[in-house]
Amino acid sequence: MKYRNRKTTVDGITFDSKLEAKRYIELKLLEKAGQIKDLQMQVRYTLIPSQKLGNRVVERAVTYVADFVYVDLQSGETVVEDTKGMKTKDYILKRKMMLYFHRIRIKEINK
Repeated sequence: MKYRNRKTTVDGITFDSKLEAKRYIELKLLEKAGQIKDLQMQVRYTLIPSQKLGNRVVERAVTYVADFVYVDLQSGETVVEDTKGMKTKDYILKRKMMLYFHRIRIKEINK
């Protein structure tokens, strides 16, 4: 178990943590109530593309996978969310790269 998270299944979907599963339930209710739309899970963003020398990949791409992405109907903005129990150095760096390269500020949902 990574960082003492418990895998939790809701609607046949296995989430990495109870917090992520709980947030999924909340977002489904908000979608049903017409407050958000286009709820997506595990959306991948490329932060640095793979590096090639000739035809050979010498460095794999650096990516960030958002827990949830949706449109907030009140603001009209696309929201990128991450449920976080613990902020690792790796996550903090990727959060900064998301803002720098994609101009996206990640909304963090904590315990």
